[in-house]
Amino acid sequence: MANARWKRRPEGSTWGDWGPDDQLGRLNLLTPEKVKEGIAEVREGITFCLSLPLDYPGGTALNPRRHPPVLRPTLRNERTNYLYRLADDDPELIDVINDDAAIIHLQYSSQWDSLAHVGQLFDADDDGTAEAVFYNGFRAGEDIVGPSDVADAGAVGEFRAKATCHAHKLGIENLAEKCIQGRAVMIDLLAHFGPGRRLVGYDDVMQVVDKDRVAVNPGDMVCLHTGCAQRVLDMRKQPSKGEAEDVPALDGRDDRLLQWISDSGIVALIGDNHAVEAQPPRAATGVRAQLPLHAHCLFKVGVILGEYWHLTPLAQWLRSNGRSAFLLTAPALRLPGAVGSPPAPIATV
Repeated sequence: MANARWKRRPEGSTWGDWGPDDQLGRLNLLTPEKVKEGIAEVREGITFCLSLPLDYPGGTALNPRRHPPVLRPTLRNERTNYLYRLADDDPELIDVINDDAAIIHLQYSSQWDSLAHVGQLFDADDDGTAEAVFYNGFRAGEDIVGPSDVADAGAVGEFRAKATCHAHKLGIENLAEKCIQGRAVMIDLLAHFGPGRRLVGYDDVMQVVDKDRVAVNPGDMVCLHTGCAQRVLDMRKQPSKGEAEDVPALDGRDDRLLQWISDSGIVALIGDNHAVEAQPPRAATGVRAQLPLHAHCLFKVGVILGEYWHLTPLAQWLRSNGRSAFLLTAPALRLPGAVGSPPAPIATV
């Protein structure tokens, strides 16, 4: 099944399954029928906002590389275009104008990971040498490009207006254009395992699915409730890394769990915790991925990931009403070339 970019694909991957230039991966299974299935789950017309405020978790204690958003006014006539009185330009005008810009780390708070977020060193050419590649064999340095000069990186300190990186393939705009909407289900890890740290493997997930009678179908989006985002909200922008991460998290080194993700046909895996999977992962030796679940989902099978979504109010409502499925509408920003995005997710029950 070799194509122009690769002669060999990772074992168990979906590379090429939807054509040589596919950039959607398993989102191809999010069909009009799945949208109608999601709509059929709407019975009460009650909606839930599933995103954290974008200035949470607060500070940089949970990730020193990502910073809270900064709002700044635009310029108008060499003046600050905020609380700007047009009467200063024309005494007959009564308008007062506010216009602002945001400097934002796209994966600081609630986020979507695109398929461009994590790749691997992999011998796609089948010549004995590993290349830096991403889903469907798209290449680092060709399809996804970035700077080597540290002066062209970062967004803290003096505002830098020059764009220096771009995912020409697999960028977040593909999620936006796909219009992510369909049937989603909640797997409530917190309700079954409590708030403490736990590596959640295949047997654990199946236990929750069976006890709560959760029907996970091909084309579904799966949400995992751990209580982490609610805990972060309760910390009021003063997060403790230890407390925030003292929640259940998927064991990315559980091969049966990864196989279930492949076999289930799900199109998205969404957690209310950092990274969805436990970080650092369970100890291992030899050549390996530091983010094994990311590698499996984003690099191999094309399942997008959502992180730090606020799932607790929805999870509590579903449990109290004996339900697990709902309509999820979760667009990403249509920002060409970005690898991540804040979502604007709404659950409708």
